[in-house]
Amino acid sequence: MAGDRFEADREVGSVSSVRVPFDDDLAVPRLSTAVSQALQQAMGRPIVIVCVGTDRSTGDAFGPIVGSKLRSAGHWRGVHVYGTLDEPVHAVNLAATLRDIKAAHGERPFILAVDACLGKFDHVGHLILDRGPLRPGAGVKKSLPEFGDYILTGVVNVCGFMEYFVLQNTRLGIVMRMADVLVEALRLSLHRIQLQREISGVMHHVW
Repeated sequence: MAGDRFEADREVGSVSSVRVPFDDDLAVPRLSTAVSQALQQAMGRPIVIVCVGTDRSTGDAFGPIVGSKLRSAGHWRGVHVYGTLDEPVHAVNLAATLRDIKAAHGERPFILAVDACLGKFDHVGHLILDRGPLRPGAGVKKSLPEFGDYILTGVVNVCGFMEYFVLQNTRLGIVMRMADVLVEALRLSLHRIQLQREISGVMHHVW
């Protein structure tokens, strides 16, 4: 849904927020550390990762590609992934998907929203973690529900002119490489969180 969300014009520098180019040598560890810090706030709640976008547009496929790769990367107890290339989450079914999430995981799951966005020329290729909610539709005045405790976005192309055309003509190569970096960072973060929860459960049982 990148055509509906443009890069926020604000600083990203809080303890659990980060902006990093996907080709930075430290991109994975920096993202993984920041995501792990954000996930600490889940406080035992189910973690739901909602990857927004559609496979009908190269740039907007970033979210579903991440979702598909993440599902293939492993399984983590208490973690649920929505939005893949086979079952995308987009403007048409977003509201229904959020209702399904509420029904399946309770009133307050910890939601991490993953989406593509368009941004400044020198920010293309950046991966950004920031506090939510995701506001899909704001850029084109669509009325879609806001959601997400934190947002992970990939700046896939430049905004400002014929956004839908730009998205459809975004290079798939850069989208795939950005997705690979993000999935590896998420995989490490989720493994770390699961290990911490298991240790916490053992300690609680001992005491």
